[in-house]
Amino acid sequence: MSDRNRWSHLVLMMASLVGVLAFLYPFLIDGSGSGGAGASSAAALQQSPLLMIVVVGLSLAAILATLGAGAMNARMVAILGVLTAANAVLRAVPGPAGFAAVFTLPVLCGYAYGATFGFLLGSLSLLVSALIGGGIGPWLPYQMLALGWVGMTSAWIPDLRRRPRTEVAVLSIWALAWGFVFGAIMNIWFWPYIYAPQQSGMYWERGQGLIESLRSYAVFYVVTSLWWDLARASGNALLTGLMARPVLTLLRRFERRFFFAWTDQTSS
Repeated sequence: MSDRNRWSHLVLMMASLVGVLAFLYPFLIDGSGSGGAGASSAAALQQSPLLMIVVVGLSLAAILATLGAGAMNARMVAILGVLTAANAVLRAVPGPAGFAAVFTLPVLCGYAYGATFGFLLGSLSLLVSALIGGGIGPWLPYQMLALGWVGMTSAWIPDLRRRPRTEVAVLSIWALAWGFVFGAIMNIWFWPYIYAPQQSGMYWERGQGLIESLRSYAVFYVVTSLWWDLARASGNALLTGLMARPVLTLLRRFERRFFFAWTDQTSS
């Protein structure tokens, strides 16, 4: 890992670790004390504002780290701001069932500009969208983390620009997969806190083993989320397939024009 990317990657690792711990919080705490599940649920709601502060703070730290190391310049940060605003507006575009147009830009920008840019675009665009549309709630920091991971992991796709058709196909399949994974991740922020005795086979109870918990969650996911996520995933794949070529062309043009090459200024 190069020195200029080390700090931004460290910030991403910290943000991801915080996110994983936040999602797994109900499974990690000891609920045997007074209050039981109700107290655990209340604690989770109380931690949401703190989680929001941490996620926003780490996002700002990632921007400062990339600026300080030369991995981005001020013009690229301006592009990040413009794309964040555009993606926030795209979230308001109505779609069938669970589809939202908010996934395509994080996938394409994470692929084109790297993990830090993709994470920032995904997380900050949901924050801006919530502030504009009044969608602020305890679910917001979890959504920010999940969409941030969409953009971050899109940087793992190898550069396929020399094979344009393969590039579009891979990105479309990636967006399709994340349509399901996003829904599966987001369910976890509330699933451990709900319980219906008449449908106990699809809910989590403290003391369940790992296999039993996974089986219960699989039933819950199929019954409550699968069809919504199918609409989201299909829409993601279609929109990404249509937009990949023109958007990537534009992004790469911006990068060539606004990004500067890192050079070692130390004297030999």
